Amino acid sequence: MGTGFTDSHVHFWDPSLRRYPWLAGVPGIAGAHGPKDLAREAGDGAPSRVVFVQADCERASALDEVDWVQSLSGPGPGAAAVVAFAPMDEGARTLEALRSLVARPIVRGVRHLIQGEADPDFCLSPAFLSGVRQCGELGFSFDICARHSQLASVVELVRACPATAFVLDHAGKPDLRSNVLDPWRSHIAAMARCPNVSCKVSGLVTEAGTAALDPGRFVPTISHLLDTFGPARLLFGSDWPVVKLASPYTTWLGMARQLFAHLPPAQQAAVFDGNAARVYRLV
Repeated sequence: MGTGFTDSHVHFWDPSLRRYPWLAGVPGIAGAHGPKDLAREAGDGAPSRVVFVQADCERASALDEVDWVQSLSGPGPGAAAVVAFAPMDEGARTLEALRSLVARPIVRGVRHLIQGEADPDFCLSPAFLSGVRQCGELGFSFDICARHSQLASVVELVRACPATAFVLDHAGKPDLRSNVLDPWRSHIAAMARCPNVSCKVSGLVTEAGTAALDPGRFVPTISHLLDTFGPARLLFGSDWPVVKLASPYTTWLGMARQLFAHLPPAQQAAVFDGNAARVYRLV
């Protein structure tokens, strides 16, 4: 604690309290994870504050998840802000869900996963676009979690919703296992030209896998993110505890620090703290 940085992408869960069906496929991280566990695993590298991002529990439990996260206390960094789930494509029920989140001031953003959808244009349906626009109207940002193969549609999504602030999770999940960065590069450049989009430097080590723990492997990716979004629109995130599928928390944090070490101190501070504070309106 007290290390003066913000982790913009952290999950907590307790499967004894609500169901997370996807955890059955990742037994290594399927147990309960909370702030005290993050503090223990990160040690002296623990963040001073975190942004909790919805962990894809069953939809009926989404509001319960928000209230549970807000109630967590004790050792470890609790959530300074929440990115909650709300369905974007359910019309009147979307607006009802968003209004329920407005009543919970800790919620600063919304996420409806795109990555698992088979339809490449899923996020461009009129209902989905309407829901994302309502996010902006109600003061919420929208976190985009999509795979690199879906980014062409994501570019159209952000262009169609200029009044909504977007945060691209995991840098759009570039294909780091095969290390083929095109057409990811062009899609990232297109998104970066939209001033309403920021980008999380998170999830990269998981995309690359355990064989790619050399920071040099990520230099082309980070260089492109800096060339397009610039240090003023990049946010560090760990994606803990998912990151543990490929790396300990402290390993990814150290790699990220090294990858941005060439920047002036003020720009490093923006990536690791200030940008998250601005995007998620942290106090």
